[in-house]
Amino acid sequence: MTLTMFGIPNCDTIKKAKDWLNSQGIAFVFHDYKKSGVAQTMLQDWVAELGWEVLLNRAGTTFRALPDEDKQNIDADKAVALMLANPSMIKRPVLDLGGRRIVGFKPDIYAAQLLTA
Repeated sequence: MTLTMFGIPNCDTIKKAKDWLNSQGIAFVFHDYKKSGVAQTMLQDWVAELGWEVLLNRAGTTFRALPDEDKQNIDADKAVALMLANPSMIKRPVLDLGGRRIVGFKPDIYAAQLLTA
């Protein structure tokens, strides 16, 4: 199974997650969704699995720069539309393990999910 990490390369959290995976000898493919985009159906699947609240980065500068009306009354459809228009609003990284995803990077969570058989 090949893991896929979704994110943007200049993100510090992405760099930490990449370094951790490399240090553990875990192979992965990196998908830069600023350059390659992210499919609407994929985002909708992620939202159905994880919830838009987990995926939408409301703490980032991109979200904070939005007009107030865009920040209000967010539901799953609006969150997907915001993330499609501004991929940097997707929390990083999203690590696709095949049958499930991990959002964000915490070494203990990665270890528990990837190093135990």
